[in-house]
Order: sequence, then C-alpha cells, then structure tokens
Amino acid sequence: MPEPPDQQSMPGTKDKCHRIAYIWVMNRILIIITFLLIGSSLSAQDTVHFTNGFMANGIHRYGREALYTDLLLYQMYNGSLEAPADGTVLGISHNGAEIKWSAVSADSLNRFRLPRVAGQGRGGMFSNSSYLYLAYTAPKAGVALLRTMGSSAVIVNGAIHSGDQYSLGYLYIPVQLKRGLNEFYVRSGFATVASLIFNTRPVSINTEDPTVPVLVTGQDNSSRQGAIVVLNSSSKKLAGLKLKAIVNDHEVTTDLPSIPATGSRKVPFRFNAGDITNGKHTIALSLIQGTKIIDNANLSIEAVAPGESHSYTFISEIDGSLQYFGVTPQSGTGKNRNALFLSVHGAGVEGIGQARAYKSKDWGTLITATNRRPRGFNWEDWGRLDALEVLSIGKKMYNPDPAKIYLTGHSMGGHGTWFLGATYPDQWAAIAPCAGYPTLKEYGSHDGKIPETTESKAEQVLLRAGNQSDVVKLTGNYKPLGVYIFHGDSDRVVSVDYARQMRKVLADFHPDFAYYEYPGGSHWFGDISVDWPPLFNYFKSHNILPDSAVNIIDFKTSSPGISATYRWAKIYQQERPLEFSRMQLNRDLRNNRITGKTENIKTLKLAVSEFGSGNTITISLDGSGVMSHTVSGNTDSIYLAKNNGNWTKIDAPGFEQKGPHRYGTFKEGFNNRMVFVYGTTGSKAENEWAVNKARFDAESWYYRGNGAVDIVTDKEYATGNFKGRNVVLYGNAHTNAAWNMLLSDAPVKVERNRVILSDKTWEGDDLAAYFVWPIKNTPVNSVAVITGTGIQGMNAANANQYFAGGSGFPDFMIFRLAMLKEGSKAIESAGFFDNNWQLDAVNNYIR
Repeated sequence: MPEPPDQQSMPGTKDKCHRIAYIWVMNRILIIITFLLIGSSLSAQDTVHFTNGFMANGIHRYGREALYTDLLLYQMYNGSLEAPADGTVLGISHNGAEIKWSAVSADSLNRFRLPRVAGQGRGGMFSNSSYLYLAYTAPKAGVALLRTMGSSAVIVNGAIHSGDQYSLGYLYIPVQLKRGLNEFYVRSGFATVASLIFNTRPVSINTEDPTVPVLVTGQDNSSRQGAIVVLNSSSKKLAGLKLKAIVNDHEVTTDLPSIPATGSRKVPFRFNAGDITNGKHTIALSLIQGTKIIDNANLSIEAVAPGESHSYTFISEIDGSLQYFGVTPQSGTGKNRNALFLSVHGAGVEGIGQARAYKSKDWGTLITATNRRPRGFNWEDWGRLDALEVLSIGKKMYNPDPAKIYLTGHSMGGHGTWFLGATYPDQWAAIAPCAGYPTLKEYGSHDGKIPETTESKAEQVLLRAGNQSDVVKLTGNYKPLGVYIFHGDSDRVVSVDYARQMRKVLADFHPDFAYYEYPGGSHWFGDISVDWPPLFNYFKSHNILPDSAVNIIDFKTSSPGISATYRWAKIYQQERPLEFSRMQLNRDLRNNRITGKTENIKTLKLAVSEFGSGNTITISLDGSGVMSHTVSGNTDSIYLAKNNGNWTKIDAPGFEQKGPHRYGTFKEGFNNRMVFVYGTTGSKAENEWAVNKARFDAESWYYRGNGAVDIVTDKEYATGNFKGRNVVLYGNAHTNAAWNMLLSDAPVKVERNRVILSDKTWEGDDLAAYFVWPIKNTPVNSVAVITGTGIQGMNAANANQYFAGGSGFPDFMIFRLAMLKEGSKAIESAGFFDNNWQLDAVNNYIR
C-alpha cells in the first residue's frame, strides 16, 4: 500500500532510489466527476480521453473493513440516482453538509484533480474517497479497452470493474459498449486519467506487466517460466490457446488456461533461454489459436553473472499463478548449511529491487518475497502466505542451517517484519524491522486504518475477525527472538515514534533486543537503510534452538488458521473464535511432566516424543486434574480438550471439525487454487450480476495480487473437474446450480427474497451475505459465498473489501443494501461458527 505523505526512495538497481511523491489527503473526500466526451469520429486504434465533467464531495467511505458506505452506489442500486448537473444536490454527507455537483475540466495532461470547494481546500494527487463519471455516446455497440489511471473501481453501465488505483498504467479493462449513451462511474484516488481505446485486436498479448525471472549465466536456463496478460475483447470465453516463446532460436510452446469473455488473464508460459549471455535479451511471443497466429509481441528479459542479484519464478499454491522471489546469493565458498535471510520490501518496491539493495554476505543467502505486488497486502493475508511460500522454497533451494533463519524488512516491510515475527516466532533466530510501523490500526496507508474500538456490536465482530493484525497484543511472542530495531531519526514518512513505541514495549519484558536511530536518517538514506552492517552482525550472534532444547513456551495467537504452532505445542481449537488465545507451558523432561495454563483454548496438541518411548508422563493444565500418557514412539502426539474447566485426553479431531487446516474466516476461501463459480440458473439480471461480480473479483485479484483464477459456470463446475480446490461461489440457492452440491448442509441458506440463518429468517430482495463453509469430504477445502436475495442485495455485495490487507471478515455476515447509506445499522448478523461448524449465539451478533 502507498506510504503516507512525503517523498520516499526505494531500493533497486535501475529503479533504485526512484522517488514516488504522495500527497496525503487526511480527510476522506469523495469526488464524482462526469466526463463529457469531445468528438466521436474514430480511426484505427484510437485513444479517446475525457476532458470535462462534474464533481461532488463527501459521499463514500471505504477502508480496511468489511463495512463500507457509498451514497452514490446506494442510489444507483435502488434506482434513485439522477444524472449529475452543475449545482444540483446529490444528498447529505455524513457530517450533514449538502453534496453538490460542480463542473470540472481535465488539465493539459488529461488529469482530473479536485477543484477548490468552499471550506474544503483543494485536493491534490491523492484522495482515497473519489468517484469519476464518464459519459460516451457510441454510434454502435462494440468493445473498447477502458483505462482509468488513479481509480479504485469503475462502474460501467451498472457493471463493476477494477481500477488502477496506483496509476501504474498497465490495467486495460475490456468493456462492452452499447449503442447510444454509456455511463462510467469511476471511484478515483490519484489524479485520474480516463480513456477509451478502440479498434484493438479481439485477442491480444499485453507485455506491460510481465512476471519474468532475472536469469544467471552458466545455470541451466532451459526450462524457465514467465507470465504475461492476454486480453480477450471477444464475447466468448477462449480455450485452447497456445503461446510460443522463442529465445535465441530456442522454441517452446505452452498450452494456456482459458481467458474469460470480455476479460483478461495473466497466463504462465515456459521458455528455453539456453546458454544465455549477460545483458538484455528478447523473448519473441506468438499467441496461437488453432493453427493461426493471432498476435505477436516481444518481451525483454535480463541475464546477470553468477554472484549478482537475480530472481526465480514459481507456481503459487494459493491460486496457481506465477510469482517470483529475488535472491542476493552468498559470496565465497562453503555455502552449505549457512544462513538464510528473508527480506520483505516496502510499498512500491519490487522484490528484485529489494534484493539489489543488499551486498552479498559470506555467511548466507538473502531472498526477497514480493507480497504478491509492490503494494499488495501489507504482508498480511495473502502477502503473509507469499512470504511463507518463498521461505519454504528458499529452505529447499539453499539448504540453510535450520538454526540460522532471519527476517528483516523496510517501511511496509518493517511492518511485515513486526507482523511475521510475532505471528511465526519459532521460524526466526532474530528479526530486524527497519523504518517500520507495528500495526495497521495506528498507521493505515492507502486503505486506511483499522479502527481501534467501536460501540457497535456488529462492528465489534468485524474488528475481532481482524485481530491477527494487532501486533502490539502479540509482542510477548518476540521474547525468544533477537530483535534489532533500526530507524532514521528524521523519517517523515514512517515516524521514528513507531520505533520508540516498540522499544518501550520491549523494554518491559525482552531480555535481548537492540535499538539504533540513524542520525539524520530520512525514510530512505541509501542502501544502508536496509543493508546495515551492525544489523547483520547482530544476526550472527543469534540462533534458533532445536525444539528439544526449548522447554518453556509462551505463545499467543488470534486464530489457529493463521498461526497455531510454537515448537512442540499447537493451539488446535479455540473456545471463542478469533479472540486471542495463549498457552504458557513448562516441559520437565527430567520428571516426565508438562504443566501450564491456557487462555481461550478448547483443544491443544502436544508432541511428547522427547520424553522417550515407553515413559509415562503427567500433564496438568489450569489447575485441573492430572492426566497421564505413555509415550508410544518417536513421533507421538496427544490431543487434549477442555470441557467445563477440566482438561482430558481425546482422540485427534476429525478434519470435518475446525482446526489449523481449515478454521475460517470468509477470506479462507480465496486459497488452495480457488475457482470462481458463477450462477447461470437465475434471471437474466441475476446471471449478469454473477458473471460481472466474478470478473470484477478476478480483475481485482490480478491487480492487487498478481493473481490469476479460473472463472467457470455452475454447470462447468458440476463436471467434477475441480476437485481438491477451493470455490468462490456467486449467486444464491435459486440462481447457482452448484449451491446444493456445496452448501446443502450449511446453516446459512440464501434464496430469492429470503435469508435463513438456522432458526432466524430475514425477508426482502435487498439482503446480501458473505460466508465460508467447508466442502464436504475434503480435508482442507472451503467455499466462500458471495450472495444476495435479489439484484439490490447482490449489488450490495459488490465491494471486495476482503482484498484490503488486514481487513476483518468473520465466518458470516448478513446485511442489507441500506448499509451503503447507514453503515453498521443495516448489518443483520455477523459472527463465527463453532468448532463443529455450527452456530453459537455467544460468538455471534444477530439483530
């Protein structure tokens, strides 16, 4: 996510120390601008910019929550939105002021900026609460590419699409234009440029956003992978396409996954670089349909000498997309069983740029994950999973000493270091946050801050779902780690006060942390902002002890589905889902006993093999009765459950129960190579909503997470070709034929005009819901459901706030369209299923 105001420099080689200027608008301001198109005569591949329009302030609030409000969309979805005109009133803002339309014009660079508004100052490059409305009269129906730099979403003739909120420039959205008036409402952020591109190829290659490795000469480069975007402007889903890649006369052809109709997809392909030499090289790409080449493009790749920073690509288990990680290799000889450093980057920084900020170390290899994008997910949610994937791959590739694994990062990556360090404390010998902030509650960034507290009971449930982000409440997990805090004392982007805050927190309990403020240091003061020699010297003196040497455990987590294990103990289930759980255990190997106390733990798993096969051990927790167990072998583990305050031994819970393998929340559905399944058995409007919403989520997933996903109909899913994969389902029991297949036993049922939650029923066509449910007879798979009781309710579920890093979504949430106007007052229910996936009134909000 973008950093707040001021200028920052970020690492890299050619991109190193490039400056990204931000002007932070502190008050949330909404702009809605109507663009009047000048000129309608088109020639081949014309780009038409929009130049005039209207604006209005103070209409919506989007942030890092499931909850959002948007007066304009509320009116659009209930049919009361009127066309804007200069001086007319749209409505009343949250602070009671009239929201009026005003005429505006784009500047000479076609950028729309906030004009001066009496009493509100002037907006600049950045406002995370703005909308743009485009109007274009088409002489005939057809497809164009929509490009809106500086937008977070675009509603095109009522269908929602992703925007290019960071003005990166590579997002092109194929949109179907109708003959006559076409309307585009654009929710914008930065100074916004909007254009339509006509007369493009029906299917084309876009190489502006490639994922490719930086190769190393002298290595085996015969089977490498890259990824590019294929744009499909046709009205049919395309299957059976192939991509031919030629590098230095080496040719490889790859079968491509399907490309959605009037959509796009980032697709992986293989290439053979052969005995490549240093420097830049070209991959000649040909897109093939049947026997015909339908488009060609060239893609640049780079090769460097051994010992220089480079990168590798890999297929992610999250969604099957191609991702990459950077490497700064170890220098010298004797590389086996040395250290591994994981570095996590700041906002706007590529992983390869992060790697190039470090000089090679003679005692370890440094790898850099990507967070899925330079801004991605703040190293939470899928950014967290990306870091874990890269760490796992790095361990396999470089075979480091398991005692010498370290974590560091800068800026947003400093937050990532605090977060990953607290969440997985047994993975690191030491951590070193540089110029970092601990929590999204205090700092925020583009998607805003996570609220600290609220009086609304419904919102309390939503905030509880995001407890994993509250690093300050997890700081006790740092106690076994070395911690080196590094910050410039003149940092105006991320204040040094954050470092001082954490120094004070650690000083109360931590026996081994170091702290240094760099005199005069800004946010980025050269490569030493991350490659600071004393930091790595501090790492050298820290090692991860083997589990056999750690007999005292004090570990805290908010969810076993995110972080469950510390050493030989695992929090398997909670009493109150997503509230903090803590285990404080003492293992006495000499006297064959485990004692301790727990908080908010229902089921606990203990590995007991260290006591030795055949020995009988005793266990006493929370002052309850003493349990005994005879160790059966060198992999023996036991499960304990707490009932009415007493702990007893139990058999291992079945996979059909909640556990670390599948615990919720709603976001959990977006994993395990999920497939988007949209309904086709509803009315024309319901079916159009389902496919449009699935496409919008796929576009947003690509933009935010460099991702790719299969989008299929309910009937295609019924073929059984997607076993072992999660599902994101769009529609309700009447409109999606896969509903009964996946959700017949779910306590939530959504039909036309009715939602049933166990024995509670709500009626109306304006109800929406998100919920997660385990897929029967599978050990890990889940279905995330996005649904509504009618078009109004379905549209109410359009916003995909679940992709905002750190946003809290419970297991289920039921709300009305009125939430877009009234906020949490229109939430009917929200909460968590118990460990048997049943409703538990204690953990739920029901109006």
